[in-house]
Amino acid sequence: MTFEEAKSLLEEKNQLQVLTYYEELSSDEKESLLKQVGELDWKLLDKITNGQESKKDVVEKEIAPLPALNLDAIKDRESEYRAAGLEALSEGKCAAVLLAGGMGTRLGFDGPKGTLPIGEERELYLFEQLVENLKVVVSQAGRSIPFYIMTSEKNDASTRTFFEEHNYFGYSREDVHFFIQEMAAAVDYKGKLLMEEKGRLATSPNGNGGWFSSLAKAGLLEDLHKRGVEWINIFGVDNPLQKMCDPVFLGATILSGCQSGSKVVRKNDPHEKMGVVCRENGQPSVIEYYELSEEMANAKDSNGILTYGFGVILNYLFRVDRLEEIMGNDLPVHIVEKKIPYIDENGCLIKPEKENGYKFETLVVDMVRLMDDTVPFEVVREEEFAPIKNLHGVDSLDSSRELMKKAGIRL
Repeated sequence: MTFEEAKSLLEEKNQLQVLTYYEELSSDEKESLLKQVGELDWKLLDKITNGQESKKDVVEKEIAPLPALNLDAIKDRESEYRAAGLEALSEGKCAAVLLAGGMGTRLGFDGPKGTLPIGEERELYLFEQLVENLKVVVSQAGRSIPFYIMTSEKNDASTRTFFEEHNYFGYSREDVHFFIQEMAAAVDYKGKLLMEEKGRLATSPNGNGGWFSSLAKAGLLEDLHKRGVEWINIFGVDNPLQKMCDPVFLGATILSGCQSGSKVVRKNDPHEKMGVVCRENGQPSVIEYYELSEEMANAKDSNGILTYGFGVILNYLFRVDRLEEIMGNDLPVHIVEKKIPYIDENGCLIKPEKENGYKFETLVVDMVRLMDDTVPFEVVREEEFAPIKNLHGVDSLDSSRELMKKAGIRL
């Protein structure tokens, strides 16, 4: 995009502030800024109207329970599920995708979240523990599992360097591929594009729902096809107890005939802040805790069990062919209030102490809605769910360490 084209477009969109410092930039900085302008998704920016979020009317949703494959039912067929899963793994039909685009800011840590030291008496990193979990399955399957790691613009180089420096924690180097999550611009409450530098728009990763399109954009679909991968297990970086490419989970999903599977745990209480598996307008879905009415949140079945009592832990299985079918579908865009550092009209960097604008995100839970079906697969909470979202308190490094110790992990 030329300067004239960019100026014309930004003038039309009432966003000329983007070019305020253009003449102060180097040739490379000018080229980079024009490239950013040319790649802007204006459909996202149009979702801000009069400084307000564009919200879906949740009243129109028809919510119904979706029974989970509970622990007892899994135990009854565990050997059958495990055999089916191990067969698929031994034939190279399942790959792992780690969503690792985040930084450790909320933990008081400047690096990629996965480089967080989680050991107490020995050197142990979050990435390292996740790789160790995957290596357990590799040993069971008798072959390496393709491992794709989604980074972001902000942490890609440091993540790659970290894995190189640690020799991929003993994982097969040729089976590890990195790809960068696509970015989305951030705006203030009036819909004005913010600048994080004089020559750079303020951007952030576009949410974990963009993982498959980002993988495809990086040219990795060809690698998946060449390897004969039929299933992808995606999981989040912040849970060191994640069991990925779990043979029992994979086998249960395959034998169910469903296109996807969702690992779930029983909620601690009706109002725990977790997405809940259900049916939404007849389709499998995950809805947020705040979308449940008080009556629905507290509803129980004849056995006294919460009707909407299974929360997701960001561990999903998807069929590759179905992912390719839906790749062109637009996922709902979630508009989230955030604290966004920006350059003010005097060229000074401002780091706000409270929310000052919007970021745009798509979520992987919305991909479940595009599946014809899913298997909610219950796991033991204490064995597979120890998220590190905060430094102290609930879902913190402190609480995660306690659960890791109980799981037999030496810290």
